[in-house]
Amino acid sequence: MAADNKNKTLLQLVGVVVFMGAMAWASVPFYNWFCRVTGFGGTTNVASATTGTILDREIKIRFDGSKARGFPWEFKPAQTEMTMKIGEDGLAFYEAYNPTDKPIAGQASYNVYPYEAGGYFNKIECFCFTEQVLMPGERVQMPVNFFVDPEIVDDPDAKHINHITLSYTFYEIDLPEGVQAALDTNNADEKSVN
Repeated sequence: MAADNKNKTLLQLVGVVVFMGAMAWASVPFYNWFCRVTGFGGTTNVASATTGTILDREIKIRFDGSKARGFPWEFKPAQTEMTMKIGEDGLAFYEAYNPTDKPIAGQASYNVYPYEAGGYFNKIECFCFTEQVLMPGERVQMPVNFFVDPEIVDDPDAKHINHITLSYTFYEIDLPEGVQAALDTNNADEKSVN
């Protein structure tokens, strides 16, 4: 009887460990999905075009740029803020520079503040949608095309927002296979010539 209780307890503990592991594994994808659907946590929306409605009310958009620890690029917004009408099509630029002697790939994560504005901040085009590769010494201007959905004025939690901060953080990723293959081919060609 005591052996049955020990086996039952052991089986329950293993079940709890497996369940907790599954929850930990699923939490990040679930949270990302939840934030995209609800705009929670400052996650923005993606749109193909503006709504066509432009309100007479203005809103100030602030731009912020940072990079992960140890990421060698220089990265900053080309402008620190702009004032625009709610619903108006906006275009801003961020500047990135690779001061190293090797190509480096990066990906930008983003959010907006205050978080209540996340569901109303829509990006049409953004450098953050794809990975970026900068060659040694390369400097680029990267655009973000966006608008603030006019429905923000009907949301009791967001209607009094007068400014939104759009923040990006760049972090290093592996070079895309095509770029790495081209570099490997170039290096092999240089070695064969020497």
